[in-house]
Amino acid sequence: MSDLFDTIVFLVQQMWFFSIPLLIVALGGMFSERSGVVNIALEGIMVVGAFCSILFINLMQDSMSGQGLLLLAMLVAMGSGVLFSLLHAYASINLRSNQTISGTALNMFAPAFAIYTARVIQTNSVQQVEFTNTFRIPSVPLLGDIPILGPLFFQRTYITTFIGIAILIIATFVLYKTRFGLRLRACGEHPQAADSMGVNVFKIRYAGVLLSGALAGLGGLVFVVPTSTNFNATVAGYGFLALAVLIFGQWKPLRILVAALFFGLMKTVASAYSGISFLQGLPIPSDIYKMIPYLATLIVLAFTSKRSQAPRASGVPYDRGGR
Repeated sequence: MSDLFDTIVFLVQQMWFFSIPLLIVALGGMFSERSGVVNIALEGIMVVGAFCSILFINLMQDSMSGQGLLLLAMLVAMGSGVLFSLLHAYASINLRSNQTISGTALNMFAPAFAIYTARVIQTNSVQQVEFTNTFRIPSVPLLGDIPILGPLFFQRTYITTFIGIAILIIATFVLYKTRFGLRLRACGEHPQAADSMGVNVFKIRYAGVLLSGALAGLGGLVFVVPTSTNFNATVAGYGFLALAVLIFGQWKPLRILVAALFFGLMKTVASAYSGISFLQGLPIPSDIYKMIPYLATLIVLAFTSKRSQAPRASGVPYDRGGR
């Protein structure tokens, strides 16, 4: 019984490590698409956010450590994500360019930028940016001592997990309970009607894209910190997986949470199967386990894509003179 509980604890803890970045990035994509701008540049924004924040940690870790350094790095990740997403916002909103092509260009540019910059800045001219992980919380005071729930959620955890849940709550409130959320949804569904009521569609869409940039940049850092001690200019396709989470979650925060937990569990099985006792003895090649998240993505989208209802104006450049 103890071994079973230990396995469950291991699975739940690892699932949070993989689910939280998916949740944060998918919520970012939700803000952008709800405003009417498709943001497939989430992968590239994650790379830039992770690179800038991990480089910041690398440069500052000799003078500070722990949660304070991580919180500052999160601000760096969000700021760099906002700046990088400005390129997509300008191309999509002001220039009314094809949003898919714009996002693809940024996805191609981001890894090259990270590799080149890392080699120029670092004295050893390598592309990997290493850091010392001083951010894991062994046990949250008081909460970590709660039977069953303590080991599952409040031991060997990261502050990023709780920040991710807070972002979900705030995003739900903002989207459904504020004037900004109402205007955001209006611009994604019927921008002409929103414009006729005095809503500045361009500003709202800029806000949606920049919010997605901040959250995607943060998601890049949140993905790297619990799973590695270096950054190698890649987030393992997590930006694209977050898009699948967004579609599976029907552009709604609570459904996005469910989708993120599902794909996080699949990613846990793929990455940590060797630590799961009942999977160790199965004669299944490791490559099969690594394929699980992407196979699950294809299967889930195949069964749910017909029912998907994206915002009506998502991906359609807004022309004020074309009502």
